[in-house]
Amino acid sequence: MRATTSETKAAKNTMPETKKANQKYDKKLDIIKSHKLSKADLTWFLKNVFISRKTDDAEITMKKQNKAFFQISGAGHEGILSATAKVLKPKHDYFVPYYRDRALCLGLGVTPYEMLCQANGNTGDTASHGRQMPAHWGNVKLNIVSKSSCTGTQFLQACGLAEAGLHLKKMKLKDSPIYHDQEIVYTSCGDGTTSQGEFWEGVTTACVNKLPVLFMVEDNGYAISTPVWMNTPGGSISKALENFPGLKIFITDGNCPIESYATMVECEKYMRAGNGPALVHANVTRPYSHSLSDDHSYYRTKEDLANEAALDVFNSFPKFLIEAELFTKDEVASVLDECTKEVRVAMTKALETAWPAKSTYMDHLYSEIDPTGSAFETEAKLTGKDDIPLATAINMTLKSEIKRNPLMMVFGEDVADFSEVEKYDNPDLKGKGGVFKVTHGVQKAGKPGQVFNSPLAEANIIGRAIGMAMRGLKPVVEIQFFDYIWTAYMQLKNEMATTRYRSGGDFKCPMVIRVPIGGYLRGGAMYHSQSGESLFTHNPGIRVVYPSNAQDAIGLLRTSIRCDDPVLFLEHKHLYYQGYNRTADPGEDFMISFGKARVVKEGKDATIVAWGALVQKAVEAAKELEKEGYSIEIIDPRTIAPFDFEAVKKSLSKTNRLLICHEEHKTSGYAGEIAALVNEQCFEMLDAPILRVCSEDVHVAYCPDLEEEILPQVSHVSKMLRKLLSY
Repeated sequence: MRATTSETKAAKNTMPETKKANQKYDKKLDIIKSHKLSKADLTWFLKNVFISRKTDDAEITMKKQNKAFFQISGAGHEGILSATAKVLKPKHDYFVPYYRDRALCLGLGVTPYEMLCQANGNTGDTASHGRQMPAHWGNVKLNIVSKSSCTGTQFLQACGLAEAGLHLKKMKLKDSPIYHDQEIVYTSCGDGTTSQGEFWEGVTTACVNKLPVLFMVEDNGYAISTPVWMNTPGGSISKALENFPGLKIFITDGNCPIESYATMVECEKYMRAGNGPALVHANVTRPYSHSLSDDHSYYRTKEDLANEAALDVFNSFPKFLIEAELFTKDEVASVLDECTKEVRVAMTKALETAWPAKSTYMDHLYSEIDPTGSAFETEAKLTGKDDIPLATAINMTLKSEIKRNPLMMVFGEDVADFSEVEKYDNPDLKGKGGVFKVTHGVQKAGKPGQVFNSPLAEANIIGRAIGMAMRGLKPVVEIQFFDYIWTAYMQLKNEMATTRYRSGGDFKCPMVIRVPIGGYLRGGAMYHSQSGESLFTHNPGIRVVYPSNAQDAIGLLRTSIRCDDPVLFLEHKHLYYQGYNRTADPGEDFMISFGKARVVKEGKDATIVAWGALVQKAVEAAKELEKEGYSIEIIDPRTIAPFDFEAVKKSLSKTNRLLICHEEHKTSGYAGEIAALVNEQCFEMLDAPILRVCSEDVHVAYCPDLEEEILPQVSHVSKMLRKLLSY
């Protein structure tokens, strides 16, 4: 589809001006002349517009025949997108497009066959291999990054992709992931998505860091049925941003490939010169409804739709070529006929292509590099005294790993010692290093640029980390408090957790999110005491790790950093500096594989499964019961996803009684999942009902007396153990 430089040079001559050209075409003709666009170039534009529209129409036909199961078109957007594909470079630049960008992807090299295979969900789908709905582009060979259905998440990922390129360029590593000089990261949206907060976060981040991110806004006037003036100040994103520091804005008629081409050439020149981000505001049409589940005739007048049809590039561009006597009617008709036949052949072939085997439905959920395997299990070589607290253990591991890995990136709110690195030379300043001092000195241990502070925005942290991870970096980021992770939940659940699966393994997000969690710190109240690990264990694709002591924290964090999956690493704040969970130094290669529980204490009368702060409370409760002659076994799963259920089964075969203790609320907490597994697989082992000790189903109060009633205490565990043992 895409014309090469050699083809352009081989064209005979640039198109001559025509005497019959109407004055309204003078601007377009001047662009053709000044940019030396040949007839081959104009034919390429025309073909890309026609192919894109005919592929849309083929999908609509397939949907009506129940051979496609979703359809959303790129109709009306083909002008600006064809121009963009002509200017930017596949395999060199990166692309994070949105669902209207069919013409862009075709112009970059994706075929109609591949797109129609995605519509059918079969093995010819190179975007997702049958896992993601059509118009959700991705092609690893062309640097088209897998897109989810979420609107607005792409901007921060684009920033991360751009930051990764700049870091790789600066580091000049021998075995570096691929990067190119002067690369541009393209990301796009419609006018409606500019209302999303992450659009503004992305623009801000790109401007502050002077990132080569191209924000393409394809303004067709409607966010489904809502007109743009209801969403955007002044009814125009370019007006709203015209005084935004550090952002260059280009405005163009996106209905015209020629004017769009001139704009994109100017934009490309500006960006490849290292000037930072740019926004292209392209005014386009939407001749078809938002999607096949929408009917825009319900809210748009016949006059409005007639005007749209006149502006539509599918109609207006051939009209210009004919009236300007650049093409004859027969030449245009011949190109249209050729494109129609090409798409028809592609559709026939796509419908003959097989669906993926049913047995592959679990493929690519996690990496083939299995963190539960023996490669991630190494022996502790303890040296020194048992005086390293959990917080220091994490700090040591971060320092060790960042020295080892120049691709590791550590960032978050306040995690750096200094934003101004020259302050390291000031003896009066100790540096921040996180609100709990867990990252203190990590910045100095790494190379310049590996550790930095993020804005006060959790989605910003995770979205940028996803982009970096997709390009081969290893982000190890911090969410300052678990209580505020929720603004990042969209990025975590719908983006990070699904990237590998939805792309059929073509893209991945190996990254670590460190999160201080939990209560038992007086004064924490409801916004600094939350637990909620089950909300992440419920998301396939995420490993959830929860150490209760310093030695486990070292081994599990090192595995988290060195494995190939996204990991949520939960650090209980109350455990950071306790005396009972300290360790000697186990060495810089010590790792613990995931899914391997630790038997904290062996026993024969009852089993307690506990994690986080509840492990020590279970130990203390067990000591009380031992005075009464009972023997209690305690199991710390260490990772919640994966969960070592075999350890629970083994213990129950001895004790026949189970108590599950966690700090999360009882209702819908992870204890319920364990109880369900025991019921399904070990029911005949039980001599008593499964019991739970959990937080009350209420928010954690500020008053210490109230907090003690809400959060599980040793007395609660002891009481429930007695009930279990007396059954």
